[in-house]
Amino acid sequence: MVTIMNKEYKKNIGSQVCSQGVWDSTIPGIEFDENGVSNYAKMQRNLEAAFQRGEKGKKEWVKIVEKIKSTRQNTQYDCIIGVSGGTDSSYLLHLAKEFGLNPLAVHLDNGWGSDISMQNIKKVTSKLGIDLETYVINYEEVKDLFLCYMKASLPWIDNPTDLAIKASLYKIASKENIKYIFRGNDFRSEGKQPVEWTYSDGKQLNYLHSKFGTTKLNTFPNLTLTNLVYYEFIKKIKSIRPFYYLEYKKNEAQEFLKKEYNWEYYGGHHYENIFTKFAVSYWLPEKFGIDKRKITLSAQVMSGEITKEEALKIISSKPYNDEKIDEMIEFLIRKLDISRNEFDEIWQSENKNFTDYPSYYPMIEKYHKAAGKILSKLFVNKPMFLFEKEMRSESKETKSE
Repeated sequence: MVTIMNKEYKKNIGSQVCSQGVWDSTIPGIEFDENGVSNYAKMQRNLEAAFQRGEKGKKEWVKIVEKIKSTRQNTQYDCIIGVSGGTDSSYLLHLAKEFGLNPLAVHLDNGWGSDISMQNIKKVTSKLGIDLETYVINYEEVKDLFLCYMKASLPWIDNPTDLAIKASLYKIASKENIKYIFRGNDFRSEGKQPVEWTYSDGKQLNYLHSKFGTTKLNTFPNLTLTNLVYYEFIKKIKSIRPFYYLEYKKNEAQEFLKKEYNWEYYGGHHYENIFTKFAVSYWLPEKFGIDKRKITLSAQVMSGEITKEEALKIISSKPYNDEKIDEMIEFLIRKLDISRNEFDEIWQSENKNFTDYPSYYPMIEKYHKAAGKILSKLFVNKPMFLFEKEMRSESKETKSE
C-alpha cells in the first residue's frame, strides 16, 4: 500500500473569487477590478468576441467547409481529426461527417489509454465509416519522458503527450497530403490555463531528456519550432477549431454520443488517459496546489453550462477518489517501472517552474508582439497564448499607471 502524501486535501481557495466565475487569487497573474471582475473573465469575453457563435459563427464555419471541399488535394480525406475517445474529439468526428467531410481519425497510443476510451474510438469511427490510423510510440520512450518531467519536478508532467499529439497530426497530415487538422479545443468549456501551469515546448523537452533521460528517442514525434514553421508555412497545413464557431455544449454532446454511438463517459476532463488523470487529479493539486478545474469551471459558468454555485461546490471537493487513489499510484509506479522509494523521492523534491529550464519562452516574451502578428496570419485561429499575453500585459500597464 502506498502512503498518500498530503492526506488532508488542500482546497487552496484564494482570498478573493471572481464575481463572474470561480477564478481566484491563487491563479497566476490574476487581477480584479473595482467590481470584483477578474482579468481572466475579461479575457474570456475577448475570446467570445473574437470567435462568435450563432449566425455569424455558422457562416464562418460554412465558408471554411466550402474552402476545404473546393481546395481538396487528397481524394480520400478532407481533414485529420485527432481522437482520444473523449467527448470533444468523438463529437467532432460526428460533426465532420454531418457537414459532408471525410476525415481521417488519428489516435496517439502512448500506452496509457483507458479501455473505455479505446472502445469509444472504435464505436464512433466504425459507425461513421471513418478510417482510423494509430500512431504508436515505443513505450520505453514514453516512460522515459514522463519520468524526465517528474524528476524535473514540473507541474504539467503530461507535456510529452501534448507535444506528441500535435506532432503526430502534422506528421501524418504531411504524409497523406492533407491540408487541414481539426482540433476539439473549446475555450467556452475549457478556458485558458495560466502559462505557469502547463507550458512546455519541444526545446524544453529535448533539454529535459538530455538531463534526465536514459532511452534514445526513435519513435517519439517531438514538435520543435522548426517543425512547426515547416508544417504550417512550407507545407501549408492549417489547424482549425470548429467549436470556436459552432454551438456546442459538452454535457449535451455526451448525452448525444451515448444515445447515438453507445459511447461511455470516463469520469472527468481528460480522464480518458490514465497518466493524464493522475497528473490532473493528484500531481497538480497535491504537489503544487494547482486545481485546473477552477479554469474550466469558470469558463463553463460564463458560457452558461453550469451555475457559479455548482462550480463552487465541485471545487470544494477533492478532484480524486480517496478510496481509489492508492490503487492509481500503485498502478503508476508499476507502469513507470520505479520503486516506492524512487516515487517518494520524486514527490518530495523541490517544486520547479518551467522557467527553471531552457525553452523558447524567453524568445516569446521578448518578441511576442511581433510574433503575434506573424502567428495570427500563419494560423487560422489566433493562438490562445496571445490572448493571455495581451490580457496580462494590459494588467501590468494598468498597475504601473
